[in-house]
Amino acid sequence: MPTKAAGVTAGALLALTAVAAAPAQAAGYRYWSFWESTGGKPWTYATQGPATARPADGDALGFRFAISNGTDDMSRPSNAPDFPGICGGVEKKDGTKRIAVVVDFGGPADAPPGETPPAKPVQVGCAQVREDATGAEALAAVAKPLRYDSAAMLCGIAGYPAKGCGEQVEEKPAASAAPKAAAQESHGGGGPSFGVLAGGAAVLALGGAAIWKARRRG
Repeated sequence: MPTKAAGVTAGALLALTAVAAAPAQAAGYRYWSFWESTGGKPWTYATQGPATARPADGDALGFRFAISNGTDDMSRPSNAPDFPGICGGVEKKDGTKRIAVVVDFGGPADAPPGETPPAKPVQVGCAQVREDATGAEALAAVAKPLRYDSAAMLCGIAGYPAKGCGEQVEEKPAASAAPKAAAQESHGGGGPSFGVLAGGAAVLALGGAAIWKARRRG
């Protein structure tokens, strides 16, 4: 029965290859990401929310609505943190600070179902607020109305989007990405996920059992 056993082995290996090669989906989230810039440096992802951040005079705050899984820089505001260009014409007053604010509403692909981004995709403004004001107060000074959920998560800026907050969205690897690169990105570059390995082990186990039975009957 060697021919049948070899066929089972080939089938098991083929099934394992198919499991390993199956494209994985990464969970992303549709939300307003929050970015900071100090001293004209590039955007860096904020480590706290705008309600607790307290920027200094000359800083820039950026907000970008996008679908992001946190693995790339695509959710950065498309405009640079240009404090001189945004606040250069605003004179500092005693007891206040000036904060450059950049609001990027994202593109149609980022929009929730049934909603459309504002006609002007990026809005900028110079917020002149009291010295102890938070990032949320600076944002409110230039982009009302703001919308928060019960957990104080920022859900809407300037009325966009009208509803929803931080929904999970299934993302597929880009069609142009090489299969190997896409697999590494989906699993953090650490090789196949546990599900793929477990599935492959099950296929080989079933194949091995079939081979053993075939030899026993022979």
